[in-house]
Amino acid sequence: MALPERAEQGGRLRQSMAELEHAFSREISLERRRRASLRRTAEQRTRKREVRRRHKRGSMRFALLVLTLVLTAAIVTVVMFRTLYLLLS
Repeated sequence: MALPERAEQGGRLRQSMAELEHAFSREISLERRRRASLRRTAEQRTRKREVRRRHKRGSMRFALLVLTLVLTAAIVTVVMFRTLYLLLS
C-alpha cells in the first residue's frame, strides 16, 4: 500500500509542478504583453507631445513673421512719405 500512495503523490506532484510551470509561463507572457503595451502607449504620448511642441513653435514663428512683415511695411511707408515730403518741399 505504501508504494501506490507514493506513486500517486509523485504523480500529483508532477501534475502540480506542470500546472505551476504552465501558470508561470502564462504570467510571463501576460507581463511581456503588458510591458509592450505600456511601451507603445509611452511612445504615442511622446510623439503627441513632440507634434504639439512643433505646432506651437510653428505658430509662434508664423506670428513673428507676420509681425515682422507688418512692421517692415509700416516703416517703409513712413520713410517713403517722409522722403516724398522732403523732395516736394
